[in-house]
Amino acid sequence: MFLGTSDHNLDSKGRVILPTDFREELGESFYITMGFNRCVQVLSIAEFDRLREQIRQLPADKALALQYLLISPAKSVSPNSQGRVSIPQKLREDAGLSGEVTVVGMDTRIEIWDKEAFTAFMEQQKQASVKEALELLRL
Repeated sequence: MFLGTSDHNLDSKGRVILPTDFREELGESFYITMGFNRCVQVLSIAEFDRLREQIRQLPADKALALQYLLISPAKSVSPNSQGRVSIPQKLREDAGLSGEVTVVGMDTRIEIWDKEAFTAFMEQQKQASVKEALELLRL
């Protein structure tokens, strides 16, 4: 399970350090692809395979759309000796990543956001979605 949020910097080669506990849980190699919002997501091999299988079970038109969005841009990556992971240029561009980023543990996946975009997204969530969700949970 991936938990926690931390801020990092992309280096000039588009690499970011993932927290040690995240790297330990991911193993020696894993996948990076587009996220569900304007971010990239990191998935273990097992989680990526589970996602691929779920997509295959969908009606063809829906499966194809998700394959284009999530499967085709995916890349298998491994951290270097300093724990840095290279984010492919196309994924960085599509997610608007440059400079400061926020790495977010999201249970079964990790998201990497532009820091300012993540801050704005969280403010939006606090004002709308979270209140409704808490009411449904009766918290």
